[in-house]
Amino acid sequence: MDDRPNPATEAFLAHRNLLFTVAYEMLGSAADAEDVLQETWLRWTGVDLETVRDQRAYLVRIATRQALGRLRTLGRRKESYVGTWLPEPLLTAPDVAEDVELADHVSMAMLLVLETLTPTERAVFVLREVFALDYDEIAEAVDKSQAAVRQIAHRAREHVAARRPRGAVSAAEARNALEAFQRATETGDLRGLLDVLAPDVVFLGDGGGIKQAVPRPVVGADRVARLLVAGLPRLAELGSLRPAQVNGCPALVFRQDGEIDTVLAVRIDDGKVTGLYAVRNPEKLSHMDRETALRR
Repeated sequence: MDDRPNPATEAFLAHRNLLFTVAYEMLGSAADAEDVLQETWLRWTGVDLETVRDQRAYLVRIATRQALGRLRTLGRRKESYVGTWLPEPLLTAPDVAEDVELADHVSMAMLLVLETLTPTERAVFVLREVFALDYDEIAEAVDKSQAAVRQIAHRAREHVAARRPRGAVSAAEARNALEAFQRATETGDLRGLLDVLAPDVVFLGDGGGIKQAVPRPVVGADRVARLLVAGLPRLAELGSLRPAQVNGCPALVFRQDGEIDTVLAVRIDDGKVTGLYAVRNPEKLSHMDRETALRR
């Protein structure tokens, strides 16, 4: 008796992590990306594999179309979202951080930049810049001509380049900056925080109307440092504050009574903290209890 999966199942499983990454980059929501995977699987099971020349490209096309439909729905949900909307954080394996380009593209900072694109621009940018699909494959995925896709890709690249994070840092530089930041926050060391925060640092909080969070961005080293000194040392007394890799980048995870309360993703450029993204909405923390495999 042959217990091996059938060819359709084998192909789907072989590309599952890639498909999840495509959907997550387009949506910024792990829960919605999982739904896209289910929808992709259901459509894939109805495909005659004999007619498929490139299984990877075909699966990506299905997932992209499902994600595009869901992205428009997600946009309507965000309009009624309470407070600042942040992407759903993922606990990622060390190999994601080692792939510098992938880590940059799935970082909180980059996902927020992608939020400023139209759904089609976002799909084209992700498929071209992150996954290096050919223009003809992208054209089929987004139902546009190759000429239109080239124009969209150029426009999206320029848009992202004007807003994207400044650039990747070495693992050692990120680790040193995170350690200095954690040490200063836990001890309430205002001077230490001012030393590690960039002058234009931005703090964003997402409580989803369920947990308390800053209602709007806090900008500037002095304002952010005073906000942190007022809150984080107290949190550290109530629970544990531990470093982690979130979306391929440094982060601190605060647990209280064994449960994750807050994920604080940290953006580091040139040895300074330039972005802080505090996700407290419990509905967005379910993917922090296990590592998520992301693939290009």
